[in-house]
Amino acid sequence: MSAANWRGAMTVQTPRPVAPGSPRVGVAHEPRARRFTNPIRPQHVVVLAFLLGYPWFATPFFTFQIAAQALALGLIALSLTFLGGYGGMISLAQMTVAGIAGYMVAIFGSAAADSPSLGWPWWLAVLLGIAIAVVAATFIGWLSVRTEGIYTIMITLAIGVAFYYLALQNYAVFNGFQGKQQVFPPTLVGVYWRDPTPFYYLALACALAGYLFVVYLLRTPFGIALQGIRDNPRRMHALGFNVTAHRVAAYAVAGAIAAVGGVLFTWYNGLVTPGSVGTGWLINILVIAVLGGMRHPVGAFLGAIVFVLLQNFAIDVIDRERFNLVIGVVFLTIVLFSRDGLLGWWAALSARMSTHRGGTPWRAASGRSYVR
Repeated sequence: MSAANWRGAMTVQTPRPVAPGSPRVGVAHEPRARRFTNPIRPQHVVVLAFLLGYPWFATPFFTFQIAAQALALGLIALSLTFLGGYGGMISLAQMTVAGIAGYMVAIFGSAAADSPSLGWPWWLAVLLGIAIAVVAATFIGWLSVRTEGIYTIMITLAIGVAFYYLALQNYAVFNGFQGKQQVFPPTLVGVYWRDPTPFYYLALACALAGYLFVVYLLRTPFGIALQGIRDNPRRMHALGFNVTAHRVAAYAVAGAIAAVGGVLFTWYNGLVTPGSVGTGWLINILVIAVLGGMRHPVGAFLGAIVFVLLQNFAIDVIDRERFNLVIGVVFLTIVLFSRDGLLGWWAALSARMSTHRGGTPWRAASGRSYVR
């Protein structure tokens, strides 16, 4: 919803009581009760059934190496999609927040013998890791929300690079370039959650919860106000909204999503090192979000699937060192021919086919932001 629509929704006045027999000139009628619309569509059921049954017909490699990794990276990219697509704030520090959560889980929990750790219960380590990551994300937001455009990008990039060198050069806490080794999920109810199928369902549950949370949040007054701030922060400030507080809160929410994804990604790799939060991964999260589409929450996972597939199978065509060239070409192609990633490309193609058949073009082709 744009700022104009949000402003119009706020200026609707409730009708005043009218004495019996007096004329009802200029009095607004009572709004009719809004009918309940079921947001679940048949395609949603089909996709959910496919995701739930995926490990039963896919190999362990595709279940763990492809699907589970894409879900973990998709969660981190979803935090950037929420900030950039609906808040108008491009942050390159989302992988930094995810890395902080992973490091905290390794430090408070159990790691390898050569990696200093406290050995606390896994659930306490996870909660503390997510909490500290959210605090870090809030601090990053507090520093960067007073800037816009390229300045926000540069501030978040500088913070990410600073944390990378801190982890690389600090041996007492972060164990230097070796990082924290053997950081695995626990064994619960007799199930080792790093096995391909259990870890896939764990990542799927977290990804689905994050997606539904973002979709719900974008329809709340906070989410609508955030989109209004993205479109015109000055008007929203004139209407009485605290623009800075909304933006900092958005960073905190995005930090929580990225932290969960960071814990999953650390468990997936079995370790967390400075290379996990290096400049390359800071850029990769941006590439994943842009590939799928910044105006669609599901686009983060779509971009993650494309990225992981290219990462695993591009070496069959070219050398491993040329992967950045391949992903760069794909990124440029999507950006040049689509305003909103792969989903925007698909929307434009659907609108063109509908127009060719004499139908009505899909509304997403107009360029407005709709939650998908």
